[in-house]
Amino acid sequence: MVRLPFTSAGHLSDAVRAVREAVASHGVVALPTESSYGLAVDPWDALAVERIFEIKGRPPEKALLVVGASLAQLEHLVEVPPPWRERLLAAWPAPVTVVLRSPGGLAAAGGGFSLAVRVPAHELLRGLLEAVGPLTATSANRSGGPALLRADDVAAALGQGVTLLLDGGATPGGAPSTVVDLTADPPTVLRTGAWRPPAAWGVSP
Repeated sequence: MVRLPFTSAGHLSDAVRAVREAVASHGVVALPTESSYGLAVDPWDALAVERIFEIKGRPPEKALLVVGASLAQLEHLVEVPPPWRERLLAAWPAPVTVVLRSPGGLAAAGGGFSLAVRVPAHELLRGLLEAVGPLTATSANRSGGPALLRADDVAAALGQGVTLLLDGGATPGGAPSTVVDLTADPPTVLRTGAWRPPAAWGVSP
């Protein structure tokens, strides 16, 4: 496992190069998000997605969250209805994940036709994504286990399965992102988290 610092803009160029190399070899990258560490692979790469399931001990039919630097970067992965485009542009970046319809064929979608996506509230991570494209960001832990908040904990728990660890120091922890299913009518909160949907979203709890 390669381990690189990832705490300032000065670390970004080396991180971009290393992530590109890892992704090209179907590798799994562990990186910090706004709350805890996540596992990142190319969402189209079936082999890399399978490796995440193996690392986490997670059923392969479950979909993986995908993060992007912006809504524009995610729009080729999901279908964004016109009213929601403006709402998401106003909300992101923020700890809110939304489930949208997906054309299918995406390995991270687990064979389904919907996908959970987010523009993360982590500036350095967004800079990385701007350069390398959308990545998965499922929690870096064994399925059912607690979120891992430090790079040392990720290395100890998952090190053998991780190709590259971007060490962002200790993450803040706290509540995970709020998850809202925008494929439902009305939209439904699947997980209550760190962000409260505004009244204009018209979501049901």
